[in-house]
Amino acid sequence: MTAVQPLENSVPQGGDLVYRHRLSTRIWHWINVVVLFTLLMSGLMIFNAHPRLYWGEYGANTDPAWFEIGSRDGEGYTRIGTIEMNTAGILGSQTAGDGRTSNLAFPGWATLPTGYNLGLARRWHLTFAWAFSLSLILYMVWSFVNGHFRRDLLPKTTEITPQHIWSDIKSHARLRFPRGAAALNYNILQKTSYIGVIFVLIPAMILTGLTMSPSMDATWPWLLDLFGGRQSARSIHFITATLLVLFILVHLIMVLLAGPFNEVRSMITGRFRLPREKR
Repeated sequence: MTAVQPLENSVPQGGDLVYRHRLSTRIWHWINVVVLFTLLMSGLMIFNAHPRLYWGEYGANTDPAWFEIGSRDGEGYTRIGTIEMNTAGILGSQTAGDGRTSNLAFPGWATLPTGYNLGLARRWHLTFAWAFSLSLILYMVWSFVNGHFRRDLLPKTTEITPQHIWSDIKSHARLRFPRGAAALNYNILQKTSYIGVIFVLIPAMILTGLTMSPSMDATWPWLLDLFGGRQSARSIHFITATLLVLFILVHLIMVLLAGPFNEVRSMITGRFRLPREKR
């Protein structure tokens, strides 16, 4: 994701303004911001239609669910396996400002559309899902063609040693971010997380989404065998979406800690100010 070129013909040092992100990367990033939030919010509305998850081929109200968000006697609850938590006011039941109570799994402010509408939510979700899939394929192909994957994301042999990985973990835990020219390169934790998201997590989410489509099951019946049934695919789809949300939250926290102005500017203009080395 980085295209490093000093603005002047010199070796980049702390305090220099360098060209960090290519235009294609910046466009793909901001498209994903819109697409992912639309997919997430419309997906939550779709989940509201049946807020239970199962493993296997089949799943209905009378079948045992491993995950459930519901309401009992006006109190919202969330259950994972045998562990049940009271989530009244957040998940399972919400009270609006006018005093009316809603028993939806997720509140209206977190869904698209805000009012219950399964048909419209599916239209939003499927439209943006295809846009997301096509943009990911183009980005993956382009990453291999222009050498971005090999140059910026593929871990080097020296980076996958236990000592190096443990050193990066300790640096992150102590919020010690790289400075100077070192800030131009991804560390091993960033590389593995980006590779995991781009080449594992998102493709799994796309394939499980296709598995839930009856028309795709007829065209590619091997999808059902791959994920162990449509209900298992639905569960995996929900889990991968949750992991993607956690990745985004960690990403935003790192941006805030590293300097939001500099980080956001680099994703808008491509220019990044290298942090100065400590004396």
